[in-house]
Amino acid sequence: MVFNWFKRNKSPSQEEMTEATDATVQPEPAEEKPDTALPANVEAEPEAVSEEEATPPPEPLLEEPEAQLTESSEMALPAAETAASSVQKGLFTRLREGLNRSREQFTEGVGRLVLGKKVIDDELLEDLEALLLQADLGAAATREIMTSVTEKVRRKELTDPAILKKALRDALLDILRPRAELWVPEKGRTQVLMMVGINGAGKTTTTGKLAARWKADGFSMVLAAGDTFRAAAVEQLQGWGQRVQVPVVAQGTGADSASVVFDAFAAARARSADLLIADTAGRLHTQDHLMEELKKVKRVLAKQDPEAPHQIWLVLDAGTGQNALNQAQQFHEAIGLTGICITKLDGTAKGGVVAAIAKALPIPIRYIGVGEQVADLRPFDPESFVDALFAEPKS
Repeated sequence: MVFNWFKRNKSPSQEEMTEATDATVQPEPAEEKPDTALPANVEAEPEAVSEEEATPPPEPLLEEPEAQLTESSEMALPAAETAASSVQKGLFTRLREGLNRSREQFTEGVGRLVLGKKVIDDELLEDLEALLLQADLGAAATREIMTSVTEKVRRKELTDPAILKKALRDALLDILRPRAELWVPEKGRTQVLMMVGINGAGKTTTTGKLAARWKADGFSMVLAAGDTFRAAAVEQLQGWGQRVQVPVVAQGTGADSASVVFDAFAAARARSADLLIADTAGRLHTQDHLMEELKKVKRVLAKQDPEAPHQIWLVLDAGTGQNALNQAQQFHEAIGLTGICITKLDGTAKGGVVAAIAKALPIPIRYIGVGEQVADLRPFDPESFVDALFAEPKS
């Protein structure tokens, strides 16, 4: 059974929109922020925001999750997400199946290259380099791997094409290991995790899955519906809030994102929550004016806590291949990333982009997504990732 959240978030009447969350048309900036109190269960008032930093927002809605479940909802849980199914399938099997298409492109491609070969010659090495590039490992990672393999061949440490996969596996692990760094919230203070990325990368879904994971681990949190531009984005995050029993701070479509996040941080601190996860609107890395909006959100958060946001994670769609690397580079230059989540690895043969990003940028890869279920968003572990990528095909 699932949350009947969509009934609670149906389109309000004109009178209700006037009284609560109508932010489609922004109010004119005033010299001082209006005295808009947070909900009754939030004691602290946010500090004033200058009119340069944030447009005075309408009163936010702090959506408390319902305790009851109902029979029908748009957020219906997949049947395969039951605990019994997860245990039966096993985490490694799920990862292996999620990387099927990348394994076919990369590992099985190497197997076809060495089939029938007796020695590792220049032709084989050239074909291997082309294969690595086609698998979206990128120029830098491909160059490092080829240098490692060629050096072993030169020193006669690698002569048998049959063990070429092991050499590739070791070289790939050398690239990925430095980028594996787990992060979890801290208890005792309210931290802010800001989620950014382009449209369609999976920011809101990743936000919900992270909330589910950390809620299950005993952390308290608040979600901020800072994507006020995409149709139904607020409702989607509210659905996740209902699903995992986490409150959501939201305003109407078109509201000022910085104001939403500002008020959400105040609400999270008043509740002594361990974490605020702030969803933001998708934007292309080439849209300078929209990138400036992310900088504004950072400035507004810093007014309440000079260290906020404590984490800024970029969500990337693995299916975009090398363009994902370009996105990461420009988002990092603009706002300073502290983590990367790579989603939709199950739907692409371009899993090699994980190595391309790991080689090109000094940013931890926090999580990877290999399916639609909550358990399919998993902390990035290089050994498990490479083992699944090099797993022998089922007969």
